[in-house]
Amino acid sequence: MLKDNRPTLLANARLIDPSCDLDGRGGVLIQDGVIAEAGPGVGKSHAPEGAEIIDCAGKIVAPGLIDMRAFVGEPGAGHRETFASASQAAAAGGITTIICQPDTKPVTDNSATVDFVLRRARDTAVVNIHPMAALTKGLAGEEMTEFGLLKAAGAVAFTDGAKSVMNAQVMRRALTYARDFDVLIVHHTEDPNLAGEGVMNEGELASRLGLTGAPSAAEAVMLERDMRLVALTGGRYHAASISCTESLDILRRAREAGLAVSASASINHVTLNENDIGPYRTFLKLSPPLRTEDDRKELVAALASGLIDVIMSDHNPQDVEVKRLPFAEAASGAIGLETMLSAGLRLVHNGEIELSRLIRAMSTRPAELLGLPGGTLRKGRPADIVVIDLDTPWILDPADLKSKCKNTPFDEARFTGRAVRTFVGGRTVFEQV
Repeated sequence: MLKDNRPTLLANARLIDPSCDLDGRGGVLIQDGVIAEAGPGVGKSHAPEGAEIIDCAGKIVAPGLIDMRAFVGEPGAGHRETFASASQAAAAGGITTIICQPDTKPVTDNSATVDFVLRRARDTAVVNIHPMAALTKGLAGEEMTEFGLLKAAGAVAFTDGAKSVMNAQVMRRALTYARDFDVLIVHHTEDPNLAGEGVMNEGELASRLGLTGAPSAAEAVMLERDMRLVALTGGRYHAASISCTESLDILRRAREAGLAVSASASINHVTLNENDIGPYRTFLKLSPPLRTEDDRKELVAALASGLIDVIMSDHNPQDVEVKRLPFAEAASGAIGLETMLSAGLRLVHNGEIELSRLIRAMSTRPAELLGLPGGTLRKGRPADIVVIDLDTPWILDPADLKSKCKNTPFDEARFTGRAVRTFVGGRTVFEQV
């Protein structure tokens, strides 16, 4: 529920702001929807008359999370998710900005659809919504969209969603235009011919379960091709969802060569592995598939070192009719807006990464890559803020989730830590009660 927009002081907090390497006690003053003051010296004496003073009692105050890859059903699939339901779920998970995908009906490949998304989101959502536009018309991989017009309309990046552009000449041309228009190409790296009919990671477990496997080479081959094209064109490139060790090696070489490349991994791939599929749990059927525990550990190490830039939810709501099927026939995808932060905190509590690194990957770095004003507690920036209780234990009940669909891989999972208050433009859009 939206609260009034009077000045608010978040006092006695542990401030974490990776944009300026801040991690320490302090406060944040919010006025007129922006951050008026933030830092170690900000306390109750800074609060103007009539301000709401919130004693955070040592809880974390950080920039609101920015989810760089989420499917929202509008237009065309509102039965799966709407901007209203997705934004409520996001707010409950500490996410203040959603970057939505273009694989809608109609496809977000023209200025009118971008405008519809922005207007619909403005009217119904409680968090910021920014669309990625289609990289090719109709997501067909054959003809580029109008980058300049779509950027002017409000698209923050270009992607074909869960589809890979197989035509190397089309991808080369797209990267060249991306360089000229200074836009980011976000690409799903999977060769569909090599992945074939695979429904999980190729290996011993798939064989034991009697399921067709998709080799990690399907991802590595496509990423290697794309790195060659980036070197050829000088375009800005972002790998949408890295999942295996081979891809990390390719990414590392590209970085060492000075290429303008970055990468995301989904929260599922850094906190789960193929063994979690267990007795054919279709809520863990994902694209790309969950890999081995060794792959997961390598992804976390890459996150800790900064080789992986971004952690995203890969939120993909699917209804019961397409998930309550035999594993091989079920649709891929899991919801993740509400659980991304809490699942990520597992890595912090396990000592695998620092909290500031997690916040950077979920907030500061996405803002930098997409040119958004969030991801920071700097003075004058929008007051998109999350308050995190790092230590509260809770068990996820799918019935409590705010998403329309309940296909979570974390059904009845035990978590420690969650968002307890979320601000967007200085207004409270979620408060844990």
